[in-house]
Amino acid sequence: MTADPKTVLDAIKAYEADLVAIRHDIHAHPETGFEEVRTAALVAKTLRGWGIETHEGIAKTGVVGTLKGDRPGQRAVALRADMDALFIDEKTGAAHSSTVPGKMHACGHDGHTTMLLGAARYLSENRDFAGTVHFVFQPAEEGLGGGQLMVEEGLFDRFPADAVYGMHNNPGRPVGEFGIRPGAMMAAADTWTVSFGGTGGHGGSAPHLATDPTVVLAHFILAAQAIVGRNVPSVEPAVISVGHIAAGAAGSPNIIPPEVVVSGTARSYSPAVRDTLERRLRETAEGLAATYGCTAEVHYHRRYPPLINHPEQTAIAAGVAAGIVGADKVATDIPRLTGAEDFSFMLQQRPGAFILIGNGVEPDGSYHYVHTPHYDFNDAIIALGATYWVSLVGHELGVEG
Repeated sequence: MTADPKTVLDAIKAYEADLVAIRHDIHAHPETGFEEVRTAALVAKTLRGWGIETHEGIAKTGVVGTLKGDRPGQRAVALRADMDALFIDEKTGAAHSSTVPGKMHACGHDGHTTMLLGAARYLSENRDFAGTVHFVFQPAEEGLGGGQLMVEEGLFDRFPADAVYGMHNNPGRPVGEFGIRPGAMMAAADTWTVSFGGTGGHGGSAPHLATDPTVVLAHFILAAQAIVGRNVPSVEPAVISVGHIAAGAAGSPNIIPPEVVVSGTARSYSPAVRDTLERRLRETAEGLAATYGCTAEVHYHRRYPPLINHPEQTAIAAGVAAGIVGADKVATDIPRLTGAEDFSFMLQQRPGAFILIGNGVEPDGSYHYVHTPHYDFNDAIIALGATYWVSLVGHELGVEG
């Protein structure tokens, strides 16, 4: 397939209104992780309507469409889009606003799904490529690890792929621009919880008779902030943050609680730093608890691994994007992001790359970021994103073999 990107873009723009309608429909009916029943049914019906072999029920609500080119070829590529929404009350005021209280597409997965559908339609009508394309519509990216479950259920055994690619919209990056970097691009996202135990007691009349876990908590919160600064090399970014504290009863401020619980997140980019954060959090909690005669129970949950782009596929992705918008519109060494993505599980299994597509910025430099109630995916980039997918397939499967 050697179609010029402008030709592809013009062809997709011819049915852009249909794609916008799909996006608005998905946006108005948001479904959170592993509950994307309506969305998955819409995706499956749409793919089948275009004559694409379609498989449902992968990782509960995931969908995979498979399309073979008209020319012989053994290579296969997988293109992934996520489908789930978030637990946020929408405040955009858009005509297509969420009809489900407390849920909205605040991260643009409605747009990601639509862009991949747009590419699937074009490729179903223009099968002049050699090999196979797998359109992977993943559930539950937002914290529940749908990508991990797809891999565990044998995604790449059922749908063999030589490479896998993903894409995410990027508010604050102008429309018509892309961003990517080789190597670690997004962070590992872990959660941790520490329960400090003591005896508790009367905080007013007899604090000397109590073993007070709140004192341990106070020292631990401060000490945890020193882990990155004094245990992680200064050239390696890392974050430890406290997000939740629970202890005692608000109605009894004179009582020293027998237990306090603190939990938070840890972000890192390398396995060695990740190991250090887990080890030092545990050592710090247990050491401080012992110092003050208390106990510490530490749970460290490794959730999403760092998203690591493979060099060869990163160069391919950047080159494809440059062929559409120009090399000056593709940033190839963007700063690492401390956000996390479960596309990382797929990149652990197959070579591939994850790219950002600009979602736009206002003339005054303002924009609404993802995971906020005023955010909305920009319909103006649907055709561009679909063109990127099509052009990527053209590059990967354009030669018989």
